[in-house]
Amino acid sequence: MPVPRETFLSNVWRDGIFDNKVLFCTGGAGTICSMQVRAFVALGGNACITGRNPEKTERGAADIASVRPGAKVIGIVADVRDIKAMEAAAERCAKELGSIDFAIAGAAGNFLAPMAQLSSNAFRTVMEIDTLGSFHTAKAVMPYLVESVKKHKNSGKIEHAGTGGRIIFISASFHFRGQPLQAHVMAAKAAVDQISSSVAMEYGPFGITSNVITPGPIAGTEGMERLSKQDEQSTKASKAIIPVGRWGEVKEIADATVYLFSDAGSYVNGVVLVVDGGQWRTTGADMGTMYIIPPNGQLENVKNSSML
Repeated sequence: MPVPRETFLSNVWRDGIFDNKVLFCTGGAGTICSMQVRAFVALGGNACITGRNPEKTERGAADIASVRPGAKVIGIVADVRDIKAMEAAAERCAKELGSIDFAIAGAAGNFLAPMAQLSSNAFRTVMEIDTLGSFHTAKAVMPYLVESVKKHKNSGKIEHAGTGGRIIFISASFHFRGQPLQAHVMAAKAAVDQISSSVAMEYGPFGITSNVITPGPIAGTEGMERLSKQDEQSTKASKAIIPVGRWGEVKEIADATVYLFSDAGSYVNGVVLVVDGGQWRTTGADMGTMYIIPPNGQLENVKNSSML
């Protein structure tokens, strides 16, 4: 059953703004990334998503394609930790769909773990998926983005050909403020932000823009659903410390994506766009919980009444 348009896209965007353009997205079958791709396809584009799970990736591609009659969305099985696999995926995308005009580096891994229980292998895995994967994505698509921006100039003027040559990295805000149990993710996402900065500086002269979208707590995602089912009080506390008083919607991340890819975002480069309702401006020990990690490494938590 097709996903209703209003769940992944605001009505402010004009249909067809991405006609004949192609988006390459790693982790494209995930909850958030799939909606970003879906919004792009709904507005006229075609897409390629990658993932490690064949069934999930192929099913995700078919589901996204259903958003618009005639849309082409292909799913490619590829591990972002393997540069050769990513280069092959980008090559296939460009060959089958005609180009790569936009890219999203969205593949990521996460879990909760105190330093005392975080193994070297576990830390390395997240660094490889998030950081190395983002680097590999950029390396694989950059030649195609350079060609795209030659055809679709980033002049700031209104042009019939529209935009091209843009990349977005998906990050997190944990390293802005500190977050218990997330040493591995904080390290990985801090590096992702700087990869984007390097792309912005080094490829900006070609007309390419590189930016980061940092989602906050988004309703309907696996992590948020797990939290709401386990502890109603923690869910309420989590929303209470967000200045706008609620979790976000996947549509709001998709809208941010469309903005950065559209003519409206032509002069936005090297930016970290935080879409979290202002949560990152509040405390790091969020969700109403203060974590205490004793020497034995066994996690305990104490409710912080000032946050409830």
